[in-house]
Amino acid sequence: MSAKQAKPSLAELFDMLVEARERTLELVADLDDDQMIGPRLAIVNPLRWEVAHIAWFQERWLLGHLNGREPVRPDGDSLYDSARVAHDTRWDLPLPSKEKTLDYMQEILCRALDLRDDTNARPVADDGYDLSYFLHLVLFHECMHAEAITYTRQTLGYAAPRIKIAAPVERRTAIDPEGKTVSMDLPRAWGDAFVPGGKLSLGSPRDCGFVFDNEQWSHEVEVAPFAISRTAVSNGEFAAFIEDGGYRRRELWSNEGWAWREREQASRPLYWKRLPDGRWLRRNFAEWVPLEDRLAVIHVNWFEADAYCRWAGRRLPTEAEWEMAASCEMDGQGVSARKRIYPWGDEPPTAERANLDWKNIGCIDVDALPESDSAFGCRQMIGNSWEWTTSDFNPYPGFEAGPYKEYSEPWFGDHKVLRGGCWATRSSLIRNNYRNFYTPDRRDVWAGFRTCAQ
Repeated sequence: MSAKQAKPSLAELFDMLVEARERTLELVADLDDDQMIGPRLAIVNPLRWEVAHIAWFQERWLLGHLNGREPVRPDGDSLYDSARVAHDTRWDLPLPSKEKTLDYMQEILCRALDLRDDTNARPVADDGYDLSYFLHLVLFHECMHAEAITYTRQTLGYAAPRIKIAAPVERRTAIDPEGKTVSMDLPRAWGDAFVPGGKLSLGSPRDCGFVFDNEQWSHEVEVAPFAISRTAVSNGEFAAFIEDGGYRRRELWSNEGWAWREREQASRPLYWKRLPDGRWLRRNFAEWVPLEDRLAVIHVNWFEADAYCRWAGRRLPTEAEWEMAASCEMDGQGVSARKRIYPWGDEPPTAERANLDWKNIGCIDVDALPESDSAFGCRQMIGNSWEWTTSDFNPYPGFEAGPYKEYSEPWFGDHKVLRGGCWATRSSLIRNNYRNFYTPDRRDVWAGFRTCAQ
């Protein structure tokens, strides 16, 4: 049994579209036309293409698919349809200037907002999906691309985005007797949480409102008892792996992982470098900063996470284990059938519970935010950094693709599942059941991991 998430009204969804667009525009406001194109790389899009694609997608589903209206740009599909336009050709397209691109985005948003008062607007599409579904689809699509734009700024070494946010959350640290800064909740945060296992209803139930097709539908799986780390792996812990020759020791790597390491000549996380005196620096957007030992390690791929686990005598959790540790509660000596929407309960995220929404423009200490704890005492399972699991990204039993058929189905089989969201993930999007997915070689993602006992 899963708790039911409150469903926003149509008026609230339209307001959320406006807010999401404001955030997207903030993320590119300081960039010039050349920066909005950038170099041709396999892991990024030209930003002039990407932000226009967001608007095109909104038009396609709300105005075209649902209401049968003619597109603003007759050439929109040939420019911005990600299923039609091959990735490596997007830099060669006759993309409009940044100014004209932003005008296009505004025009699409205005037409979408007109649906609020249009008595002729269709409430249900021919495929049976309603206006609420497509508002969620285009909203969450924009949220995901806003996060990807943040990745792009890091990848290309642009300055940190200038986001209008409230003051960062209090990190709740203290000074120990030796003068070192430590967490006030250190004894609870470190170590393992024991989860007794049992039956888990993995995925989302049919009555939970909007979900992406890869979460459909909940199905019972049996999970053996396991122990999972209360916190994600920190920079300091990962540095110890490097110091012990982790990137040089063949026995720590899978065959595919070692082939990747050899090909890339990887010897450290992507944005780390070592000074002659032995200190580590980390590139944070355009700046090099001293490595913060207690922050969650990010920009490590699945192969690196797997090698670390072998070195530590640990393993990555399966996605079922991750979801059980995040969602379930104790019922006597076992796990109850009830699932929480978030690790801390069913209340929406706040700054005290999750590092989301660009609140800190980066990761925070892995043992901060005690109010984020799950029923088993696992901290920050939502927000701060995405967490790799050992599971392949595959469909759940009875999978049927949603209207946006390119969202999940093309990626089954060769991607890995990540859970939990990161600091740039929108709080409106993320829940315990949400499945993210990337190929195991991707290091540009704000992804880290937590571990399980063998």
